[in-house]
Amino acid sequence: MNKRNISIIGVPMDHGQNRRGVDMGPSAIRYAGVVDRIENLGHTVNDEGDIQVGHADGSLDMDTNLRNLSVITEAMEELGEKVHNVAAAGNFPLVLGGDHSIAIGTLAGISANHENLGVIWYDAHTDMNTSETSPSGNIHGMPLAASFGHGHEKLTQIRGYAPKVKPENIVVIGARSVDPGERELIKERGIKVYSMHEIDKLGMNAVVEDAIRYLKEERNTDAVHLSLDLDGIDPIYTPGVGTPVPGGISYRESHLAMEMLFDAGIITSAEFVEVNPILDEKNRTADVAVALIGSLLGEKLV
Repeated sequence: MNKRNISIIGVPMDHGQNRRGVDMGPSAIRYAGVVDRIENLGHTVNDEGDIQVGHADGSLDMDTNLRNLSVITEAMEELGEKVHNVAAAGNFPLVLGGDHSIAIGTLAGISANHENLGVIWYDAHTDMNTSETSPSGNIHGMPLAASFGHGHEKLTQIRGYAPKVKPENIVVIGARSVDPGERELIKERGIKVYSMHEIDKLGMNAVVEDAIRYLKEERNTDAVHLSLDLDGIDPIYTPGVGTPVPGGISYRESHLAMEMLFDAGIITSAEFVEVNPILDEKNRTADVAVALIGSLLGEKLV
């Protein structure tokens, strides 16, 4: 197995939505033993600590229909710089959230190191809202749109450039809660989405095989980032998430997906987000995150 230098970066941020507690996600994942789990696989781990996140009052700006815009963009600039430096040094960035708005900074840091980045978005939601289409103004529902250059300039221009990823280089897996504006954008930009309908009909094995083939052969990506929201998994396995959606991907299906991605050797960076210990049961959701990180990095059942 290819041994890697893994750099863990925590992002204790809950400003992308209005339920408190997800800022403790990085601590919960560390408490669940992520460092030991990775080191036991033979990888080298450097825990870079947490980036600094400012305070916000959670109010919705009526002019922009965005919540906590300034504090989020400040944190994402710092995260982007950190991730860029880690990736440029040849390490594997493993980012721990925090809500899913942190993907704006993660992708801003990773993309600068690659010519043709691909993204696998493992999530119950497609996160392609903008200030015009969002029913809430919560930025954690906007990071994917912002990353392909669609949305408020302060979000799309993190680290001074856009887009971070081409829409046609994105694969969404597990979607089952999609807003009307997002549906239109998916069709308009030709984004590849495997909803729960496709997973139920085809099976996870076929879905992941096709996603890998698409990104490697059709899109010829030179790197692939995995952005995994724990609410992509059915809430019977991951109760500690802020926006649970019933009828999701199973625990075992998720392990299969991670194992297949490891075997394909295409994942060069990853983030695991939306673990909220306040809503969790005995740290179960963080335990699932750590187990899936293990499978992504080469852990096998036998």
